[in-house]
Amino acid sequence: MQPGNGLQDKRVVVLGGSSGIGLAVAQLAAAQGAKVVIASSNAERVEKAVASVGREVQGHAVDLSDERAVASFFSKLGPFDHLAFTAGDSLHLHELAATDLEQARHAFELRYWAALAAVKYGSPHIRQHGSIVLTTGIAGQRPRKGWVIAASVCGTIEALARALAIELAPLRVNAVSPGVVRTNLWQSMGTEEREALFVSVGKSLPVGRVGEASDIAQAYLFLMQEGFSTGQTVTVDGGAVLV
Repeated sequence: MQPGNGLQDKRVVVLGGSSGIGLAVAQLAAAQGAKVVIASSNAERVEKAVASVGREVQGHAVDLSDERAVASFFSKLGPFDHLAFTAGDSLHLHELAATDLEQARHAFELRYWAALAAVKYGSPHIRQHGSIVLTTGIAGQRPRKGWVIAASVCGTIEALARALAIELAPLRVNAVSPGVVRTNLWQSMGTEEREALFVSVGKSLPVGRVGEASDIAQAYLFLMQEGFSTGQTVTVDGGAVLV
C-alpha cells in the first residue's frame, strides 16, 4: 500500500448508504477516520443512517434514478476521494415466462443507469489517487433458474467496471460481487421464507453461513485503499461460486 492511501480524513461518498451493505461501508469508513457522505432516496433512512454512523458524516436525500438530481448533487458536493455505489432495490426472481419486462427494465434503472449517472457526474470531482467501487453480485457468475434479470444486471456491471477502468484511467474503478447477504435486499420475501433461504443457502456454503453486510463492506474499503487494482471484480460470497 502506498503512503497516504489510508482513509484518515479522506472524503468517501456512499450512494445507497442508508441501509444494508452501503451503511456498513459508511460505518467502517468512518471508523477508519474518513469523512463520509451518505446519499439515498429515503430521507428518513438517511437521517437514521447518519445517527448510526455517529461520526463526522453528511446525509443527503437524493433520487438516484433521476439523472438531474444526481448531477445537481455532485455539482454541489465538491471534491472527494472515493465513490461507492451500493444502491439497489428488492430482488424479484422469476422464471423468464413469468417475468414482467417493465419491472425488469426498472431493475436496470437503479442498478445500472443510476450507477452510470453517478460515475458520469461524480468522477470529475474525485481527487488524484481516488477510486470508484460499484456493486454487482454472483448471479452474473453463477446464475440459478429464475435469475435471468439479476444475472443480466450483474454481468452488465462487471463489464461496466472494466470499461470505466480504461475510460477513466488513471482513476481506478472496481466492483464488489457479494453472494447471499442478510440485508433488506430480500425484503420482498416473507420473514419465514427469507430465514429459511438464509439457513438453506448457509448450509450449502463452504463457510457454513450467509454473509453479513459487515463482511462485504471490508471488500469496498480494501479496493479504496490498496491503490493498484482496477477493472477488477472482487467476489465475497462464502464460496458460493465453488459449489
